Amino acid sequence: MKDIAEQEVIDLPDMDVEAFNEFATQQGWSDGMPLYIPTEDKVAKFVATVRGDNRPYPPVPPRLVVPTIQALAANAVMAGCKPEYFPVATAAMRGVLDPAYNLHGTLATTHSCAPMVMVSGPVRKELNINCGSNCFGQGWQANATIGRALGLMLLNVAGAKPGEMDRSTQGNPAKFTFCFGENEEDNPWTPYHVRRGFAPTDSVVTVMSGEGPHNLNDHGSNTGVGLLTTFAGGMATPGANTVYGKGPLFIIIGPEHAATLKRDGFTIESMQEELHKRSRVHASRISKENQETYNSTGHKPDGDWYSITPTPQDIHITVAGGPGKHSAFIPSFGGTTVACVRIAR
Repeated sequence: MKDIAEQEVIDLPDMDVEAFNEFATQQGWSDGMPLYIPTEDKVAKFVATVRGDNRPYPPVPPRLVVPTIQALAANAVMAGCKPEYFPVATAAMRGVLDPAYNLHGTLATTHSCAPMVMVSGPVRKELNINCGSNCFGQGWQANATIGRALGLMLLNVAGAKPGEMDRSTQGNPAKFTFCFGENEEDNPWTPYHVRRGFAPTDSVVTVMSGEGPHNLNDHGSNTGVGLLTTFAGGMATPGANTVYGKGPLFIIIGPEHAATLKRDGFTIESMQEELHKRSRVHASRISKENQETYNSTGHKPDGDWYSITPTPQDIHITVAGGPGKHSAFIPSFGGTTVACVRIAR
């Protein structure tokens, strides 16, 4: 029997859900959570939602399989997606296939990175994607299953099987699913996708290979400067891959923090400049061995300070979440990019 990534239809005897899950686990198709059965009828409904998007898919690293749309749909069905979610999942797949995303490297690394999926634009409301309270958490079918669909595609098409091609030392719960919506309604600045060149009416998926969210808690600061001091302190960690200074990162600002920063006159650009300057890591916090490693790879300090991104513009900022004085720092794998793809409707 051929792999699910290479064959449009796999004939199986009649199975109930329990039997199918046992079979799928034996085949290596499962992420460990229960799967839905991808029948031909269900797959066809998913495929119908992307019939207008005829762009070919390139070979998917590292296996270099060219996926059929039916194979991608089968994984989305197994993940528990609704058919209307499928264009978002396929846009996310196109995003991670951007060569600069470095899909092979991000899947094979010992780092704990997982594909972060952020959704912007009108589709957030149409699909009931959570952009507010607990947007990184449980309880929302769209968030949970869109992120999971991408994970299953990478497992079954790319071949990212844990302990085999996926060599992550400890892994990360975000490998199950990591999808949330931008909170445009409480964002006092221009929405992220518009800043990336899309129209406000476009629906866009943004992907980055990152760690799970790191909480930035600040209930005491009542000024923008105070908040940025806290944010930068949370970012300036010698244990995250960002200390290599090679890649992007995300700061997801909670609405209450965003209102304070906007009130005090901060723009996206001025926050990027301040955070880039304030989040540098002092050499005293980095072992001599690591300093030698960084120097040998071209990441040299400015005096006694190591920057955690190449430029201020590599600090990507937007707003998500609900009430409460919390924000989040999402470090990246490092050797990756932030890719944006318009969702074909």
